[in-house]
Amino acid sequence: MTKDRQGHALSGATAEAAALYEKAVEAFNVYHGDPLTLLAQAIEAAPLFAMAHLLQAHLLGLATEPDAVGQARAAIGEIRNLSLDEREAGHLAALEHMVAGNWTLAALTLDRLSMRFPHDLIALQVGHQMDFFRANARNLRDRIARALPSWSTDMPGYSILLGMLAFGLEETGDYLRAEETGRHALDLQPLDCWAHHAVAHVMEMQGRAQDGIGWMSAREPYWAGDACFFKVHNWWHRALYHLDLAQTDQVLALYDGPIRKDKSAVALDMVDASALLWRLHLAGHDVGHRWIELAAAWDAHADGNTYPFNDWHAVMSYLGADRQEDVARLAKAYRENNRAVSESAGWGRATALPLIEGFSAFWNGDYRTAVELLHPVRFIANAFGGSHAQRDVIDWTLTEAALRGKMPDAAEAIAHERLALKPHSPINRAFLARARDADSP
Repeated sequence: MTKDRQGHALSGATAEAAALYEKAVEAFNVYHGDPLTLLAQAIEAAPLFAMAHLLQAHLLGLATEPDAVGQARAAIGEIRNLSLDEREAGHLAALEHMVAGNWTLAALTLDRLSMRFPHDLIALQVGHQMDFFRANARNLRDRIARALPSWSTDMPGYSILLGMLAFGLEETGDYLRAEETGRHALDLQPLDCWAHHAVAHVMEMQGRAQDGIGWMSAREPYWAGDACFFKVHNWWHRALYHLDLAQTDQVLALYDGPIRKDKSAVALDMVDASALLWRLHLAGHDVGHRWIELAAAWDAHADGNTYPFNDWHAVMSYLGADRQEDVARLAKAYRENNRAVSESAGWGRATALPLIEGFSAFWNGDYRTAVELLHPVRFIANAFGGSHAQRDVIDWTLTEAALRGKMPDAAEAIAHERLALKPHSPINRAFLARARDADSP
């Protein structure tokens, strides 16, 4: 029986197909290269190769894009006809939950699979991504912490676990260990985009903008190449550092350059683009025609059904492009989607809808309504995806709404809250100064 590099059986594999599969796994591990093409080649070489089909479907489902999720559903129909062992059947069960919009059930299924097979690197990494898409900070850390003692330092893929653990530590606020672990992972595998981005998150959350720019610049050859799937997201992180330092020209240059020059249709990249333009708007900068191009790119994804976190970011671009009808379309979809019982539908009703309405109120100058909507929803927004750095746009919008809505007491309170976490942030200091000026007689 052909086995993977961690010793698991690969049902239906041939030696040739298994070699292609391992290359795909390595590409997925470091987010560098084209794992889907390699998996297609592996399946062509061995049509009954279960894990090649399963990983292909995992990657399509994790794309959080309507067409890709549809392809994952179709793949599941074919996988059910394959011969699967216990481990492979666990992957199929998780997939079925994910494409149905039940991310927590999918993640818990992989939790149990990893307890049974702690060396299953795909189960750990796909599960880690599921934890990210449902914003479960604790399990981003603990999924890896549970498995790591079963690994030896010389086992293939060990460094990948360290990179994932680094991000989990960052999202749970253990910044010192997160940075140390992420740097260690990169010493072992310099191309690990996830480990690099974990350290970037630490510097963002600590308000270390200058350190962040230095970190990104020094390691740019490892993460900025065309083969790196996370290149746009890492450029976004660098742009945030420049934005915190009020270096707007650099931010716009990064947006017009590596962030958006290729007009990527990947949802992850468009989320970053929307969030960056919105932050620039909050800071008082006119981003002009950029909204129009981005809004058009969102049309293939913003369906009011697949992944609410994406739709909320699409709304930012629709507002900027003055496409109020599309904002209303998405709000209506979540408002009227009362029959759907999936977890993602619940995210839409409970979290995406008030965010859509709150951001719309802000854009249309109804700042007090924006405050009323955004103040409570920010406490539950981590239930439906993204990182702390990504969701910070909610608090930034809330603070700006309080200032523009002539609510200086609320603005000052939230500024103090932000400064408690990032005391050296020029943006946060400016918030406090503006709130105090507004409150002066």
